[in-house]
Amino acid sequence: MSMEFVRKLPVPKDIKEQFPLSEACAAVKAQRDEEIRKVFTGESDKMILVIGPCSADREDSVMEYIYRLAKLNEQVQDKLVIIPRIYTNKPRTNGTGYKGMVHQPDPTKAEDMLEGLISIRKLHTRAIAETGFTCADEMLYPENYRYLSDLLSYVAIGARSVENQKHRLTASGMDIPVGMKNPTSGDLSVMFNSIFAAQSKHTFIYRGWEVHSDGNPLAHAILRGYVNKHGESLPNYHFEDLLLAYHMYEQKHLQNMAVIVDANHANSNKCYLEQPRICNEILHSCRHNADIKRIIKGFMIESYLEDGAQKVEEGVYGKSITDPCIGWEKTQDMVLRIADQI
Repeated sequence: MSMEFVRKLPVPKDIKEQFPLSEACAAVKAQRDEEIRKVFTGESDKMILVIGPCSADREDSVMEYIYRLAKLNEQVQDKLVIIPRIYTNKPRTNGTGYKGMVHQPDPTKAEDMLEGLISIRKLHTRAIAETGFTCADEMLYPENYRYLSDLLSYVAIGARSVENQKHRLTASGMDIPVGMKNPTSGDLSVMFNSIFAAQSKHTFIYRGWEVHSDGNPLAHAILRGYVNKHGESLPNYHFEDLLLAYHMYEQKHLQNMAVIVDANHANSNKCYLEQPRICNEILHSCRHNADIKRIIKGFMIESYLEDGAQKVEEGVYGKSITDPCIGWEKTQDMVLRIADQI
């Protein structure tokens, strides 16, 4: 048999009832959602930082990182809206390797999807309750979004998922910002078609239901660089790239023109220490062109407690087991410098 059905997983409603969000935390989320919304609509001059580990790998180190962010936030909250990354499912280029907490809540043990769903809900809930941060996650599996729909304040759709119809339609039914990355090919028209789809109304099948969506005006672009036909990484964050994104927004007549720049991935050629320099260049572009300043809403940064990356078996606390991340001391300096330039 090519596919073994292991067990029927609980529906999101059951998991939410078993691990509910308190009224106090729900109020925090509502306040955070409104603050974030105002950045994307242009009502607020603050910038967004979607920042944190490439993938969440263990609860203790992720929570320590978020606690540090909360303390740092006290110094920059008048300029920045920090959205911690708790990315609990990780797309893999060739399908192998660690696929995130939803697969393996403990990366040293076997996969357990039920325990994974429970673990990611507990982690996101804990972040809100203990730090006041509502967080971001990547929507690798559209069907899983409902397990976290009352917790998340930001969702990213990756470069390999952005052309997928289910991702686009699911995004159209969300009421929080959804960032659409440009595909790995770098074709920006694909990304803008995805934004158009997510901002539109639809009827579709979702989790066995016929559903209607109202469209999500907060769907927006994420520029993450691209890979050419020779497999070489090329950036798309330079002055001319940002102007091109502005003009493509104008041509499409989309709502809430907004761009988040991913400072890692192909934009840095995975040279994670380049992230501060890339952010500085974009802020320089903002100071020299009003159209660029209008659309740039913030940055996506891969950061953790320790510099670099490791194999799972190395077991270094707070060091990424997927893509390399910038460590805490450099992160702190980078965030303060970004705030100083706004």
